[in-house]
Amino acid sequence: MKKLLISALCAVSLGHASTVMAQTTWKLATGYRAESFHTQNIMQFSREIDQATAGQLRIQVHPNNTLAKLSEISQAVQQGKAEAGETIMTSMVKDIPLAGADSIPFVVSSYKDAERLWKLQRPGIEKHFAQRGLKLLYAVPWPPQGLHSGKPVRGLADFKGTQMRTYNSTTLRIAEMLGAKPVDVAMVDVGKALAEGRMDNMITSALTGVENKVWGPIKYYYEINAWFPKNVVFVNSKAFESLKPATRNLVMKAAADAETRGWQASQALAGSATEELRQNGIKIERIPADLEQEIKRMGEKFSREWVRSVGNEANDIFVPYYIQ
Repeated sequence: MKKLLISALCAVSLGHASTVMAQTTWKLATGYRAESFHTQNIMQFSREIDQATAGQLRIQVHPNNTLAKLSEISQAVQQGKAEAGETIMTSMVKDIPLAGADSIPFVVSSYKDAERLWKLQRPGIEKHFAQRGLKLLYAVPWPPQGLHSGKPVRGLADFKGTQMRTYNSTTLRIAEMLGAKPVDVAMVDVGKALAEGRMDNMITSALTGVENKVWGPIKYYYEINAWFPKNVVFVNSKAFESLKPATRNLVMKAAADAETRGWQASQALAGSATEELRQNGIKIERIPADLEQEIKRMGEKFSREWVRSVGNEANDIFVPYYIQ
């Protein structure tokens, strides 16, 4: 009787051990705050995978640079320090020039255009990710980049001599073309820089304006929809391939749902953030038609420069984009 009881207990113990061993946990690194709509979307993605796989695959989300710095996340995932990660696609431009399509200004003017551009850009990004041991899961745009200014803007001359916030090569080039003085300011320091008088204007989303409470120094917001930068979520290829085929399918299904949900959330936030700027005294205006034409010509110049620097892969995106 005692032997039977011991055998039964051993069987239960071994069964429990096999269940534990079958469970897989991924660490996902992101540089954004837990409150960010991108991070909230990732957390829902994680919960859906947990539920769909009955707990056999779990994703631990590490926000706010706690696992790896934003600029180092893709490398951390390639090296296996984290199984998955999220970063803004433009942070990968030095390694993957094709990612720069996200930061070409004044070409994409609506979410519909941004989605069309992403469909053309995605195959090339997937190819480059695969070459680096990464598997693309999904991408979600930030709300469109608008112009925040302390003074009204009626023409290109209004930018000359002003201090414009820059944070990447695109914004630096824009400042140069407009005759503005570039001021390198991180997103978290925008409010401080405005309060100290180190900035007169900037191109960033209405959401960033709200998060930094820019009302006061900023008096005007122009919905120029300069570009739609995307955050991209990816996983180490070996970690993905180690899953059972059925589990891989569930992950990609959850990723597709996260992409759809994220685009919808971004569009909703674009509207609500702009309204919050209005409620805090910022005038929401459209730029004059002649200035809009000047800006579009700048966009064409940017895209030509970018195509020349990237080569044939760039043509694979912009030739069909412009002719459709």
